[in-house]
Amino acid sequence: MSDQLSKFHSLTGLIDLDRMHRAFRAVKRNRGVAGVDKVSIRAFEANLDDNLAALMFDLKHGRYRATPLRRAYIPKGEGKLRPLGIPTVRDRVAQEVVRSILEPIFEPHFSEFSFGFRPRRNAHQALEALRAAHADGFKWVVDADIQAFFDNIPHDLILNRVAERVADGNILRLIREFLSAGVLEGAEFRPSTSGTPQGGVISPLLANIVLDLLDQRLTQSGLRFVRYADDFVVLCRSHTLAKQALAFVDTVLREELGLSLSPDKTKVTSFLEGFDFLGFRVSKRRISIRDKSIEKLKARVRLLTIRSHNLCQEVFRDLNRVLIGFARYFAAPFASVADQFRLLDHWIRARIRSMKFKGISRGYNRRWSNKLIARLGLVSLYGLLT
Repeated sequence: MSDQLSKFHSLTGLIDLDRMHRAFRAVKRNRGVAGVDKVSIRAFEANLDDNLAALMFDLKHGRYRATPLRRAYIPKGEGKLRPLGIPTVRDRVAQEVVRSILEPIFEPHFSEFSFGFRPRRNAHQALEALRAAHADGFKWVVDADIQAFFDNIPHDLILNRVAERVADGNILRLIREFLSAGVLEGAEFRPSTSGTPQGGVISPLLANIVLDLLDQRLTQSGLRFVRYADDFVVLCRSHTLAKQALAFVDTVLREELGLSLSPDKTKVTSFLEGFDFLGFRVSKRRISIRDKSIEKLKARVRLLTIRSHNLCQEVFRDLNRVLIGFARYFAAPFASVADQFRLLDHWIRARIRSMKFKGISRGYNRRWSNKLIARLGLVSLYGLLT
């Protein structure tokens, strides 16, 4: 985003009932649970017109105040948990309204090598860009990890970056409201002094606006990169150039963004050695599923196939939802996953047999053939490849 680009005024005037209804429909599509007010999407929808009209009035007239986020945690692998901040439905609609206004302003100027949380862009395209770079002779990789990125982005940096294009003080005030809402964890309120919460509707766009500055610096320096939100790699033709690129990235993050690289997770590597990116294992020979992604799937399957529970159609339904989503992501044209899918199918069927027969004996469990399990409705990962 160049300093010469024009600024946008009077954006508050774009907030109307049609935009409010579109924002609610987007929130409803993404589902999600209630926030600290315990108002579900269904409950909000029960009085939708009045709720949206009241919210629109507050947004347009400077009366909107964000409710604290509800703290929740999801597994992130290796026994660790990722904190989420869950806004209320009302706040999610408000964030979606502002996001829908800001995205058309910033999106056209983002880098072609940025793929995360952008219209008509996805992780598979990011992997394809990696393959293209390797084919062009970029064999060395700066595998970068920003230390607690979403928790540490300075609020002033976010607002200053938005203010480079947006001159509407009310829109900037709304963004500050979203950022400073705080978090309610149990009965304890924790103020938000930095960061943008993972779980917030507008957080991915704000992250891209901030990290677009890094993209610009990399492009200006002639460096090739692939970025998906805060996950990114810099591609180089030699080990020496990769070391220099790492030092450059570190300087930009510290001096211009107030962020830092994780020393434990950032490294210079190569396609020959291989590295993990967006859930895949990328190497010179192939792209496959990384071990941590397989362990995450197994953890979800274990929760759905507890041996003391009865096997029923709901188990197959829930398993199928997980397996189909896993296959849609990892069964990419560029990925070599057939053998991994076969092994996972074998493991999942063993879980089903143990659940059904409570592990009476290995021989007894084998009486449930693969064909019978398929007839009962369980999808096969390997079958989803064809």
